[in-house]
Amino acid sequence: MRNFINLSDIDKNDLRKIVDYAKLQKEKRANLEKSATDLEAPLAGKTLILIFEQSSTRTRLSFEIAARQLGMHLLVLNPKESHLGTGDESIRDTCKVLNEYSDIVMMRTQKHSRLLEFAEHLDIPIINGLTDISHPCQVLGDVLSFEEVKGSIANQNISYLGDGSNNIACSLIHGSQKFGFNLRIACPKKFGPNKKVIKWAKSKKANILITKDPKEAVSESSCVYTDKWISMADKLNKKKKKKLFKPYQVNKKIIKLAKKDAIFLHCLPRAEEVTDEVMYGKQSVVWLQALNRIHIQKSIIEWCLNN
Repeated sequence: MRNFINLSDIDKNDLRKIVDYAKLQKEKRANLEKSATDLEAPLAGKTLILIFEQSSTRTRLSFEIAARQLGMHLLVLNPKESHLGTGDESIRDTCKVLNEYSDIVMMRTQKHSRLLEFAEHLDIPIINGLTDISHPCQVLGDVLSFEEVKGSIANQNISYLGDGSNNIACSLIHGSQKFGFNLRIACPKKFGPNKKVIKWAKSKKANILITKDPKEAVSESSCVYTDKWISMADKLNKKKKKKLFKPYQVNKKIIKLAKKDAIFLHCLPRAEEVTDEVMYGKQSVVWLQALNRIHIQKSIIEWCLNN
């Protein structure tokens, strides 16, 4: 049994296999309809349970379509429809039921500690669909998207502008070490990456630059990445935070500082952190990035089930 919780927990060779397998499987179904089952239906008879304690568009759609393409049965739970460790039922008891009903679980929740508690009591694999600390499925899909357009991500300069303390920044740091790319994070001093994550990156000799200057981060970069300034669970003064992050907006001037063939990535949903000119411009790979979530989820599921 293999869980998929943080990129930092997984051997870099396994992560490379997951990405390469996703590429291969995507090519194989090039002539199939979007929701058609893969010709070999590799996971027919298996059941995937999706647990959503946070709102979702791409994670839900991509996992649902992924399960259908793999030939799996799918069940979706949300807090309004089940106990999920609330009321009179403990997480331990909930997990014992999940063990009996399914083969694998994907959970999207706010607190990372809650996902870890589920992992502790489950006898089947669990996939991290997003927590406050990390978003590993997203970043693995980002690697797939980058390599589909530009080739190997190893030794490339990837720039991230915005909130360095959020889950995307954390998983990008993990991804930098695992896939060997140079990560340049530009963020306000108060919103830098988690100290534990930076300590981990240094211990693994990851090539990470953290700066307050977005121009420094973007210079000679092959990819410019950003995320929403206001996260779903953000309780800070939103107007004040937006004003602080205004210099980190990805616009035409910023993009021009990167390499001429640089691409733009965004995990979505988007707001004022990127201009329409960049979002819908020729360098944007955002829609391919969203599509590739399906293919990377499939590969992750098969990896977890040792398939």
